[in-house]
Amino acid sequence: MRVAREIILEPLVTEKGTVQREGQNKYFFKVASHANRLEIRQAIEELFKVKVEKVRTQNVFGKIKRYGRYQGRRSSWKKAIATLAKGSKIELFEGV
Repeated sequence: MRVAREIILEPLVTEKGTVQREGQNKYFFKVASHANRLEIRQAIEELFKVKVEKVRTQNVFGKIKRYGRYQGRRSSWKKAIATLAKGSKIELFEGV
């Protein structure tokens, strides 16, 4: 198994994520592209000491960007949405 800090790269704080966190107890993370749902679940439980009920993942493809006549592409990345058990919450997100 990989190290938990290599799997969970950073938390995502967005308007949509804040609404879902408050209403449905869902937390958003940017994760390593090679990680699967089981590894993500174990990493979140290990890092934040919470109980995870469900993990959903989404591959976010990089957008094509232009600067004048030059064209490039942003990196693709993977997003994970973790639903926590009732009564569980991650203190990192509170007050943001």
